Amino acid sequence: MLDETAEAVRAEFPSAHVTTEFSRSDPVTALHRAAALHGTIVVGNRGRGGFGSLLLGSVGLKTAAGAKTPMIVVRGAGEADEAGVVVVGVRDEHDLECAQYAAREAELRKASLRLLHVWNMLQSVGDVATMLDNIGDVVSEHVEKLKAVTDRIRDEYPDLTVQADAEKSVSVAGILVEASHHADLLVMGGRRSPGYIGPTLGRVTHTLVHHAHCPVLLVPRHGQELWSAS
Repeated sequence: MLDETAEAVRAEFPSAHVTTEFSRSDPVTALHRAAALHGTIVVGNRGRGGFGSLLLGSVGLKTAAGAKTPMIVVRGAGEADEAGVVVVGVRDEHDLECAQYAAREAELRKASLRLLHVWNMLQSVGDVATMLDNIGDVVSEHVEKLKAVTDRIRDEYPDLTVQADAEKSVSVAGILVEASHHADLLVMGGRRSPGYIGPTLGRVTHTLVHHAHCPVLLVPRHGQELWSAS
């Protein structure tokens, strides 16, 4: 199977250098080791359970949760617009590296880039009254977070078509999944902020790798020295 797959890839991409490796390690360890410090891991989305056509399997989830390099989950049925667009989820300035990675992908694909910032107005019951009393300040704060990243990307990639959108919703993941309907690639920071016990994916990222309508590229939010986009 390994040899047949390699031959199929070589036939489709004759200029690519293709190597194979048969590992007796567990899949997650083998994939992390193969990617080393500068690789990109690519997995499919079909698990071995009854919902294999919809859900990422346990190997994919564990690999994504512990990855220190970018990882792509291949999924979707190719519903993107003909012109091509790369969508990147932007939470705050800490996602600048993720947006830069998405911009490089958009350039390689000759696509446009859409920076999408989504926030939940009702994140907690205790904050509702305060947030409604200061709705103007809240909106301005979120717009500024997106603008700071957008300005940097436009400065660094002047020839790239860049669209920036800020939306509010009761479901951040729902908006991003909907955006994936019209994207060639959806890019997200792939690691939760520090402070959680064990390697886990955030709730939004977890939803995307299960339900997005296009491939999902997860980029670690920390440790830029561990990977390169080259």
